[in-house]
Amino acid sequence: MSKPVLVLKFGTASITKSTGEPNEPVMVDIARQVAALHPHYKVVLVSSGAVGAGKAQIRDYRGDISQRKAAAAVGNLLLLNQYSRFFSIYGISIAQSLCERHHFASRDQFLQLKQTYEELWANDIIPIANENDVVSNRELKFSDNDELATLIAVGFGAEALMLCTSVGGLLDADGHIIRQVTRFDEQLFGVVRTEKSSLGLGGMASKLTFAKLATRMGIRVVIFGLNEPDSMRRALQGELGTEFSPQPTTLSARNRWLGSGSLAVGQIRVDAGAVRALQQRRSLLAVGVSALIGEFTVGEMVEIIDEQDETIAVARARISSAALSQQLNQQNVEVANANDIVLL
Repeated sequence: MSKPVLVLKFGTASITKSTGEPNEPVMVDIARQVAALHPHYKVVLVSSGAVGAGKAQIRDYRGDISQRKAAAAVGNLLLLNQYSRFFSIYGISIAQSLCERHHFASRDQFLQLKQTYEELWANDIIPIANENDVVSNRELKFSDNDELATLIAVGFGAEALMLCTSVGGLLDADGHIIRQVTRFDEQLFGVVRTEKSSLGLGGMASKLTFAKLATRMGIRVVIFGLNEPDSMRRALQGELGTEFSPQPTTLSARNRWLGSGSLAVGQIRVDAGAVRALQQRRSLLAVGVSALIGEFTVGEMVEIIDEQDETIAVARARISSAALSQQLNQQNVEVANANDIVLL
């Protein structure tokens, strides 16, 4: 029987000191715990921390984009050397996987990535993924490895996505960990504290956003910390952290990939009639579109939102936003085919 996929994400605050240097005792413990899970799962480790690890090597570091890219170039090597050294204790080899958004936006490129990971797993090698900060064409402050981990989990049909945080889980108003979450609503997002690590770019709001996406795709999500013995195993068993229950899904692998809405480059607002048509598994026509938000071209992913701005689906556009804006009231203009629409 094929082993299930497990995606583990560690943020900057989890694996580095306040100065940004890698926290060796923590990384040693991560290697030990992951090694214990390795025989039972196809593991992907998503690790932040490259910028923090490398910034000490950049003279007069001020944190601008070019300096952050340079720091990432240095820090990636430092982090991978550390991981390689600590995993070698358990006879486990690792591989570096620097990802960019187009690796997920293109189905062909994603399948190549998947084939590479399958080959690594077949040889008992753990891929360690990070965004390719050095050549990324968007500012690093908008980058978030919670997103990368979620895209990997959704695309690979992971059994579980585990997001490590320094606070050990989602905290309620009194600072206690909420153990189980079965639904996402305003009350849940209202408990999120806005502070975050000075080194990291994400936060709990980010984790909730991507936990919501992953659970919609049938993936169990656990937010946990490393401040308890054997925290990974115990969090997987539901003993620690915050667990987000997955929703039942029968989506195919292709539709799970389509449904990863964070790939969307624009939004299409539709009227109530179009919502009913989509729920009946029909295509989206221009006559049902009331507004366009953002720009997109043919083949790009868009979110479909209702009149209350709730996301109801994601789809692959069959017409550009520029052309669609000129044809909004036309009956027979197909915006997205039913085969390319995933209801959420």
